[in-house]
Amino acid sequence: MKDYYSKYNSEYSWLIKEEGWVRDIQGVREAQLALGNSFLGSRSVLEELPYDSKPGTYIAGLYDNVGSQVAELVNWPNPFNFKITADGEKLGVVSMDVVEHSRTLNLRHGLLSRHSVFEDTNKKKYDYQSLRFLSMHDRNIGVMQIAFTPLDGPATISIQTGIDTSVYNAGTVTEGRKKHFRVKELGQFENEGYLVMETFGKEHTVIFRSGFYYTTLGKKVFAEDNIFELSLRKNQTVVFTKVFYIDTITKFEKEVHFDKVSEKRFRKAFGSSFDSLLKKHCSAWDNLWNTTEVSIWGDPEVEKNFRFNIYHMLICAPIDEGRSSVGAKSLSGEGYRGHIFWDTEIFLFPFYLYMLPEAAKNILLYRYRRLDAARQLARTSGYKGAMFPWESAGSGRDETPDRAKDLDGKVIKITTGQMEHHITADIAYAFYHYYNATHDEKFLKDYGYEIFFETARFWASRVKYNKRKKIYEIKGVIGPDEFHTDVNNNAFTNMMAKWNLLTASKMFLRLKKANASSYKTLTAKIRLSAKEAAEWKAIAAKICIKTDKNNVIEQFDGYFRKKKVDIGELDENHLPVIPKDLTPRDYDRTQYVKQGDVIMLLYLLSDVFSLKVKKENYEYYISRTLHNSSLSLPMHALMAIEVGDKAMAYSFFNTALHIDISDINNNTPDGIHAACMGGVWQILVNGFAGVRIDKEMLSIAPRLPKLWRKTAFTIHWRQDLLSMEVQNNKVKIRIVSPSSKKKIRIRVFGVVRELSGKKEFIFECRRRGKKA
Repeated sequence: MKDYYSKYNSEYSWLIKEEGWVRDIQGVREAQLALGNSFLGSRSVLEELPYDSKPGTYIAGLYDNVGSQVAELVNWPNPFNFKITADGEKLGVVSMDVVEHSRTLNLRHGLLSRHSVFEDTNKKKYDYQSLRFLSMHDRNIGVMQIAFTPLDGPATISIQTGIDTSVYNAGTVTEGRKKHFRVKELGQFENEGYLVMETFGKEHTVIFRSGFYYTTLGKKVFAEDNIFELSLRKNQTVVFTKVFYIDTITKFEKEVHFDKVSEKRFRKAFGSSFDSLLKKHCSAWDNLWNTTEVSIWGDPEVEKNFRFNIYHMLICAPIDEGRSSVGAKSLSGEGYRGHIFWDTEIFLFPFYLYMLPEAAKNILLYRYRRLDAARQLARTSGYKGAMFPWESAGSGRDETPDRAKDLDGKVIKITTGQMEHHITADIAYAFYHYYNATHDEKFLKDYGYEIFFETARFWASRVKYNKRKKIYEIKGVIGPDEFHTDVNNNAFTNMMAKWNLLTASKMFLRLKKANASSYKTLTAKIRLSAKEAAEWKAIAAKICIKTDKNNVIEQFDGYFRKKKVDIGELDENHLPVIPKDLTPRDYDRTQYVKQGDVIMLLYLLSDVFSLKVKKENYEYYISRTLHNSSLSLPMHALMAIEVGDKAMAYSFFNTALHIDISDINNNTPDGIHAACMGGVWQILVNGFAGVRIDKEMLSIAPRLPKLWRKTAFTIHWRQDLLSMEVQNNKVKIRIVSPSSKKKIRIRVFGVVRELSGKKEFIFECRRRGKKA
């Protein structure tokens, strides 16, 4: 039997394979093998939609809140729907015996292929093959091709395809499953079906168009309907090709005009050959990987799994100038309702910043375009400036639900929306990180300064002065460690607020000196005086954190007085096993930490703390942290690298790397852990390869695992693209695309170097204190 799509699956190091059909992990596979192109995301449900499958078609940035307590990422109709009945029996993994079954996700080119052999009740076998993709070349287009062959005799088959509207958003704690759209218009003409849909809240209108044809015995036939029959002889193959188009209609576009435009674009794609559409799609993927690929010499399995992580970050990279950002589960599932958290700016943002700077800019534009909503949230909460919501969706309002299931399944009240305020400083941190890495003066002028000033205003109004201690305090907060709620002076929150105030103060003086016109315009716009800005630095000077005699930072007031409960047993992933006599409601009374809190602080504000302080705190908190969030592993790995704990660094890295490919947390069906994937990238590039910003300068100090001979990647740095090959004792750097003749200053092995031109620079680390 001819294998129609094997030619797309020849590069082992780029392939993620599903071998055999296992019903219990159907949801895991749907998320792992998801397709996407930044605009659209699609879970990899089987075309026949077996029982308990969870079709998911998502459009970046499209939310609706009708029928749910907060806005949710809308699950739109499933265009990959395709059902075959052979001689009255439904073809599928549940309804027939599965003789063979495999699927392959080609990471290099964003292709999902399938090969299944089924046997019916009469022992007749059928060969079924498919290939599908969401075009990276034209992001409104999706394509699927299916090759079907009866192997043991003639067969009469019936086809049911079209766009499946019987989809729902998943149910949550207090809500059953729900729909978020209604069909406004549908029709079929000239071999094309179309649907126009609108969210119940009438915020979004979406149009689907699809066309379908098949070839057999050398003839090409355009289907006039989505349901029809064919008679096939033994070993006669029929190849079905489906092309669909999905787009949104903004409030400012007239539907009639948009219909004509979308019709023209769909017809152009539908009139193109399958091979042509595929070739353009693959070429677009090649261009993406040219600047985002990371190679590892010495560990091919780690390299492949690392590519799996990068692939999932690429398929949800924002491309729409701030309409959308990256949710906690990307576009692969409905976990956390598709909301955007601090995860995006702290964990995912560095990948995009150094690999795809335009995507990084769009992430920041998402926040800036919701600055007015953040100002409104600050006002209604009794503060000044801009207070960004803990959970955000389309509007920028706070979308944090008031109830959720705890780790043990019990429904509890959620207070993160009222107390987890560090996200405001985290966003300011990302804006500064962007400027530091790009020196994009225009972006700083148009958007950055305003973010710095409004977030500083928030913190200036959020602190309370303690006259007795003569310090400013931040009370009633939740830090990254969400086991402990409503605490005072969380160290992470205090220090990030302090950093935010100091940075805003510095930026205020910079703007005043560098651009008098912009200074005058912006200060007038937001009514900011020099006196108010001067107060930020004074307030920051009196925001403190507490330490003990060993320089261990107290996570919050009273933390040291909490009960210490030893972590005894570790599981196969070297993660703590929680004592069975404790429930999640007991954690607040203990020193257990959900995820890196102080450790996170030491990493983000690395320049502030000495290596000795980092070691003392790492040793103290690692014995108290349960890693109940996938976000914990990357930060602990990064700090382990810095303090020299090589064994634990690699252990944390390896577990984080496999968080979804091995479904370590048993929740991959809800969607991919996007932030953990961003954190894994940071471990490799910023940690093991040692490429980090140190005192405003790019610094390279490798600490690769012993098994790795070298790693190679490219990064964007201040308008230049740099190609790097990193070994523990040697670094090669080449400026791929110099933006000017200006020299680039980089610190390599502790020595400042100057680079220019397109030639390759090689730096070696000489031991015993000799200069490189």
